[in-house]
Amino acid sequence: MLMNRDFLKMKANNEKIVMVTAYDYPSAKQAEEAKTDMILVGDSLGMVVLGYNSTTEVTIDDMTHHAKAVRRGAPNTYMVVDMPFMSYYGSIDVSIENARNVFQKSNAQALKLEGASKEILELIRRLTDGGIPIVGHIGLTPQTHNVLGGYRLQGNDSDGSNELLKQAKSLEASGAQALVLECIPKELAKIITEALSIPVIGIGAGIDCDGQVLVYHDILQYGVNRLPKFVKTYADFNEVGVTGIKAYVSDVRNKSFPTEPYTYKIKNIDDLPKT
Repeated sequence: MLMNRDFLKMKANNEKIVMVTAYDYPSAKQAEEAKTDMILVGDSLGMVVLGYNSTTEVTIDDMTHHAKAVRRGAPNTYMVVDMPFMSYYGSIDVSIENARNVFQKSNAQALKLEGASKEILELIRRLTDGGIPIVGHIGLTPQTHNVLGGYRLQGNDSDGSNELLKQAKSLEASGAQALVLECIPKELAKIITEALSIPVIGIGAGIDCDGQVLVYHDILQYGVNRLPKFVKTYADFNEVGVTGIKAYVSDVRNKSFPTEPYTYKIKNIDDLPKT
């Protein structure tokens, strides 16, 4: 399993880091078999696999449940788990207890927190001192999409770009092991990536980040219909899946399944009950 020191070396050697967001045992198993470097158990699981309207509905129990399944599917891959909405915005003691709960139950290598307020920076320092590695997340932060005015590009002007650079440096100084940049201009992502010594993982942030992350279901177009501009799909499970299920439905209704190759037979016909 790769660890934080390995990702620092990859950044120094200009080797790209590949992260996949996965939510369950089979997707994690495939991500590990494909040799991805990191798996993120994102709170986007709320929308992608639970059918919630947004990430704000996701609970700690949701995150730990799915993270434990991902760990079973990918026991040898570095796993980062999102802290869900408002689970780290109460008192410092409650936030630390919530983080401890998720970290211990999931057997993760790191937790991810959105934002860079002074409270978040202090929490990162405390958690890092306590032995919980933290990945930061700035730019488009889905948990605060209502405050940001929706899911839209961030840092697209002078004030916004300067603020994001400041936040990135503050997160690194507070002890963050890595940083996710979401939905920002590629020029700004390049500046931030070069300004930090920690790995920077982009999603909708251009090619100059130290690595990239996409969601399993987006990569494979599995159960999703609308995709952000920054997503490239590599397969179409929607089409393949529906085609396969339609064929099964047809076979059952036409009485052509199950045929002999898919059927068990008793060894001795005399063993059957008499009616």
